Amino acid sequence: MKAVLLEEFGGPEVLRFKEIDIPSINSNEVLIKVKNTSVNFADIKNRKGKKAKGNFPLMLGLDAAGIIEQVGSNVRDLKVGQRVIAFPKNGSYAEYVVADDILTFPIPEEIDFREAAASPIVTFLSFILLKKISRIEKGETVLVHSASGGVGTTAIQLAKMLGASTVIGTVGNENKSTIAKEAGADYVFTYESFSEKVNAVTGNKGVNIILDSMAGKVSEESLECLAPYGRLVHFGNSSGQVGTFKTKDLHSSCRSVLGFSLGSTRKKRPYLLKEVAEEVFDCLTSGKLKIKIGHEFDLKDSANAHTLMESRQHLGKILLNVEQ
Repeated sequence: MKAVLLEEFGGPEVLRFKEIDIPSINSNEVLIKVKNTSVNFADIKNRKGKKAKGNFPLMLGLDAAGIIEQVGSNVRDLKVGQRVIAFPKNGSYAEYVVADDILTFPIPEEIDFREAAASPIVTFLSFILLKKISRIEKGETVLVHSASGGVGTTAIQLAKMLGASTVIGTVGNENKSTIAKEAGADYVFTYESFSEKVNAVTGNKGVNIILDSMAGKVSEESLECLAPYGRLVHFGNSSGQVGTFKTKDLHSSCRSVLGFSLGSTRKKRPYLLKEVAEEVFDCLTSGKLKIKIGHEFDLKDSANAHTLMESRQHLGKILLNVEQ
């Protein structure tokens, strides 16, 4: 099968398009013929060696959409020929991947493979951040950092669906504001003095929920526009910086700083994702939630996809088309 492998850490040029053997499965796994997969910021960090562990060669990729070709002897709820999305155990930049049955989810016929491949990370993550971690209530205000990306545009839509009265987005430059507004953001600002702008449009009340994938100084400044009893949910560090919080900023204002990792949840509590999948698929099939696909590349051109993501000029999700 064709696959993209990592034999050393480095820039996009280290990605190698190669022929390798189709992987085998154990009793609790399924083999999936991949149609599409997506590029996520974690892939960039893994390629650079900031997160990835293990022996070379390594395969990148967190999610995949395709058709089940083989099921293990202990698999009961999945069958050959079923259309699924999955979080593969050893990467997804390949024609065939292996996934645990508990991390494989049948997709409705109404959802095509492109939309399915674009959705697992952004929809599962956004839903959990808003409903399970920050416990959004009707009428609350939400600030979404990195609002023009896949998670950002999805979180904006879901926040409105879950009852947010106002959703504010932040972006790296003005050119990215349009896509965030198209997703439903009421206001979109750049990061320069964003807390002052947020306070201005909220009548100096601040926001109830902040979804933060940036970290560093963005996280620190976020507390300047977080309302009393507000929740700052930290789920990434794309800035590469470390933020610092003071205890005095939290206890008297009854505010919370919460952390979440979808990767940790997949490894340690994968059973929590089944209910999430069902609710997310309902949103997608009803048309209430739309995943913005901004760019598509063939699998062999994955280096170009990485270059685009690293440039931070992409809008929406970046897909890799595996089956030609």
